[in-house]
Amino acid sequence: MDANNSKQTEREVVAVTNDERLSILVVSGRSGSGKTSVLNILEDLGYYSIDNLPLSLVPDAAKKLVSDSGIKRIALGVDIRTPRADLSNFAATHDILKQTYGKQAVEVVYVTAQESTLVARFNATRRVHPLMSQDVDSDNARHIAFNLPAAIKKEVELLEPIASHADITIDTSMLNIHQLKDTLRAYVGIDNQIVINLLSFGFKYGSPIDADFIFDVRILPNPHWKSELRALTGLDSEVGKFFADYPEVVEMTDDLERFLSRWLPDFLHNNRHTVTVAIGCTGGKHRSVFITNSLQRRLADAMPSTIKVLAKHREKNRW
Repeated sequence: MDANNSKQTEREVVAVTNDERLSILVVSGRSGSGKTSVLNILEDLGYYSIDNLPLSLVPDAAKKLVSDSGIKRIALGVDIRTPRADLSNFAATHDILKQTYGKQAVEVVYVTAQESTLVARFNATRRVHPLMSQDVDSDNARHIAFNLPAAIKKEVELLEPIASHADITIDTSMLNIHQLKDTLRAYVGIDNQIVINLLSFGFKYGSPIDADFIFDVRILPNPHWKSELRALTGLDSEVGKFFADYPEVVEMTDDLERFLSRWLPDFLHNNRHTVTVAIGCTGGKHRSVFITNSLQRRLADAMPSTIKVLAKHREKNRW
C-alpha cells in the first residue's frame, strides 16, 4: 500500500469512528449450528445484517454500507455455499478489511456445535446439508455425494480458513435462543434495549391491531362535555386542571403504572425489543392522551436505562 492510499485509509477510519465505534462482523459457521439465528439476533441489536454473501463481495459490501450509507454496525454472513476459491482466500479478504477499517473494527464470529447435535438438528428439521448436493471438487469436475456425517466433517475442513481467524467462537450445542442472545450481547458489548410505545387512540376509529396491551379509560370523566375544553386536547394544561378535580384519574394512572412497572421489564428476558401499550378513549383526544403522557413521564423515570419509553398519539391528525 503506497503512502497516499495509506493516508486515505486513515481518513476513512477516522471518519467512521468519530461518532460511534465502527463494528464489522463476519459471521460464519457450520451448517445447522445457528449462524442465521446469530445474524437475526445481531439485527435485533442494531446491526445491518446480510446473509449468504459470497466472500469475494464482502469488501465491496462493507465499503458500500460504511462509506456510502454511513452504517456503523454491520454483520455479513458467509458460509459453505460461497465459492471454494473464496474460502481458500479468506486470509486476504480478512487483511483487506482490517487495513481499510482498522484492526479493532473487524471481528470474525464463528458458530459451531457438536457433531451429534448437528446430526440431530438435521434429522429433526429434515433439511439437506449443503455439501450433500454440491460438487466439492470442481477442479477435477467430480461430484462427490456425501452422507450427512461425512458432509458435516468435510465442512469443518473447508471452513478452516475462516475458523482459524475467529475472534469469537460460539458453541450452540447447549444454548437456547435466549442464551444465545445473551452470549452475543456479552461479546459485542451491546446492552439489550426495549422500546415501550405508549399509544393513545380513539375506539370509534378502531382498536390498534398491533398492540400488546389495550387499556380502556372511557370510564373516566370526559372533558368533551365541557364546551370550553372540547377543542383542546389532553396535552393542554386546562384539561389537566379538569382531571385534577377527579381522584379516579390519578387512581387509574397509579394502577396502570404499577402494572406496567411490574411486568414490562420481564420482556427484557423474553427476547422482546418492542412493546406497544395502547390506551383508548372514545375519540383519542382528551382522556387517553392525558393518561398516555402522564404514564410516559412516570415510566421514563422509573424504568431501567435499557428501556426507552415513547408517547405517541394515533389520532393527532384528527384534532
